[in-house]
Amino acid sequence: MSAADFSLAGPSAVPLVMVLVSLVPGTLIFFLGEDQVRLRSALNLSAAVAKLGLVALLVPAVVDGARPEWRAPLYPGVDLVLRAEPLSLLFAGLSAVLWLLTTVYAIGYLERYSHRSRFFGFFSLCVAATVGISFSGNLVTFLVFFELLTVTTYPLVAHWGTAEAVRAARLYLFYTLSGGMSLLAGVALLTSRAGSVDFEAGGAGAVRRFAEESPGTAVVAFGLLVAGLGVKAALFPLHGWLPRAMVAPAPVSALLHAVAVVKAGVFGIVRVVHDVYGVELARALGVLAPLLALACVTVVYGSVLALRQDDLKRRLAYSTVSQVSYVTLGIAMFSEAGAAGGLVHLVHQGLMKITLFFCAGIFAELLGVKTVSGLAGVGRRMPLTAAAFTVGALGMIGLPPVAGFVSKWQLGQGALDAGRPELLGVLLLSALLNAAYFLPAVCALWFGDPADDAPEHREEAPAALLVPTLTTALLSVAAGVAAGLPYSPLWMSQLIADGVYPG
Repeated sequence: MSAADFSLAGPSAVPLVMVLVSLVPGTLIFFLGEDQVRLRSALNLSAAVAKLGLVALLVPAVVDGARPEWRAPLYPGVDLVLRAEPLSLLFAGLSAVLWLLTTVYAIGYLERYSHRSRFFGFFSLCVAATVGISFSGNLVTFLVFFELLTVTTYPLVAHWGTAEAVRAARLYLFYTLSGGMSLLAGVALLTSRAGSVDFEAGGAGAVRRFAEESPGTAVVAFGLLVAGLGVKAALFPLHGWLPRAMVAPAPVSALLHAVAVVKAGVFGIVRVVHDVYGVELARALGVLAPLLALACVTVVYGSVLALRQDDLKRRLAYSTVSQVSYVTLGIAMFSEAGAAGGLVHLVHQGLMKITLFFCAGIFAELLGVKTVSGLAGVGRRMPLTAAAFTVGALGMIGLPPVAGFVSKWQLGQGALDAGRPELLGVLLLSALLNAAYFLPAVCALWFGDPADDAPEHREEAPAALLVPTLTTALLSVAAGVAAGLPYSPLWMSQLIADGVYPG
């Protein structure tokens, strides 16, 4: 490749390199022996650092208007397209930061277990698929990487090899492949009628012309796309796989909820509404109202089910069902402020939820505590881990200065701008339910009476587990405190929303 291939304007190999940085090390790791710990860790960490550096390089150039793009023919009339633009960098930036931290955590978490080369191989391929989804420039490219994500996450869910893990992985595969068939049908319908559909801020021109000629078919295609994406996004009633998948190792649970699968689904819904149909066309077709209603139901339903769980990871899983739907809520309310609130929650929820899953993994691995009721007194033994959990929990409720407050404030402003004050009731009810299922866990951590057989001495996690956990907790606070600064997640989200709602 020439130096020109790595320019940040016009044709460029940079988006392809972003995918290869995960794909190549992931492939090599499969061939390493279990005892090659240093080489495996070096491959993982160097690739994660390189990806983070590339994102940092891309952000200022893309904000200034550069759109580096790599394109290759797939079949007549349709290309594979990878393109860097603000929305892709928002998702890729989250993936890059959390991949690095999750890699450090996973190295520490799995050090005494077997099959680590298999785990980290699929782990890296999963991230490659996620980055491919981020940079996809058209629907067909998105579909390719979306289905690759399904294939690469199945072995991670089944990693322990127990009967329960295999059942959960099969259920996950059933749901996601069914969703993939719906997505495929939607993509095929649009492509056959409108031609190759490139992502364009404000909606693809080819789709607008097709919808003018066949509005009914355009609505059907929208339904097929959202149904397919809604499985991974855990929209009600397509969420059933997610709590069962919590049998996977803690780093996988963190990956599913904060970085990859669930986020890929809701990111796809954002793409369809903003960059395939456009909000004006989606509103004219009447598809935003049912999507908004579905998001509201999921927000409340997930919180109610979370309230009923004593198993900590299942409580966090149902919390994800609720919290991720804030993104869909924001983009469906037809408001620039609401869209920015939904987009920034894509990042903020990832930071807070991965903190909570890191903590849950530490509690389970070091103390054998897997339930909310079992957290009593743990804060006196693990004050730093408990503090990180508290930050994540308070952020999920929406209390300042944690990032979750910024998301919910922005969504509330969006509801008012859209002339939909009833949505404030949904946000308030959800916040109260969040408090009802998170505050008892926090209170148990700090003020509960420990079990009679629990040792009194402090026993913090090893650095490989603790440092990533504290880092994501600090990032959750930093994203809230620095929300108004240039290049913050909120600033980037407002930039993206401004391009979707011009004028």
